Amino acid sequence: MNQKQTELTTASGSIPIEASVTIGEIPASDCTQDKEYFIRQAFHVNALTGYELLFRQYYGSLCSHAARYVYTREVAEDLVSEVFYTFWKNQAYLQINTSFRAYLFASVRYKALNYLKWEFFKEDHFELQEDGETGGTPEPDQILEYDELYMYIEKIAASLPPQCRKVFLLNRFEGKSYAEIAKAMGVSVKAIEGHMSKALAVFRKALTAYRMPGK
Repeated sequence: MNQKQTELTTASGSIPIEASVTIGEIPASDCTQDKEYFIRQAFHVNALTGYELLFRQYYGSLCSHAARYVYTREVAEDLVSEVFYTFWKNQAYLQINTSFRAYLFASVRYKALNYLKWEFFKEDHFELQEDGETGGTPEPDQILEYDELYMYIEKIAASLPPQCRKVFLLNRFEGKSYAEIAKAMGVSVKAIEGHMSKALAVFRKALTAYRMPGK
């Protein structure tokens, strides 16, 4: 059977993924409604097939999850792509005993948290790692750190003036340009720049003053 191939390109490299998934070789008895089980069985038959099914199943929701932390869709997509790249490079599907979903969401939270540490706390050690440090089951103190930081970010966003918050979310979460936001809100681009400058200043000040657990 001919199969067209595409590539998932990340900052670290490219991964070939099949444009059309072939599942005919998977026994019908194994095709249950449990998507995790189905994907795991696909990996047993063909690693690329399983990988593409996994990518299609979780990529969108993982990007939305990451964007809740980093407040920019572009960065969120980069972080998620790096997680998938590491997953494939390290053949994590051979090692994961818990659900793929739990592993991927934990990995994305770890990446997002490290990104925030780098952006706001200027920690020099941050980088989009490729060595498998991203994943698996987070430790209890990491879970607490994720939750506390997320709630703190939500609190900062909620404290912004309504127009300022709207501009910030449209730009950083939905990826709209200043010109697009200005047109939608019926104001000048300069006004949008002012709102964004104020929002970012509030975030930087609040997050710089924030003390991470264990710091």
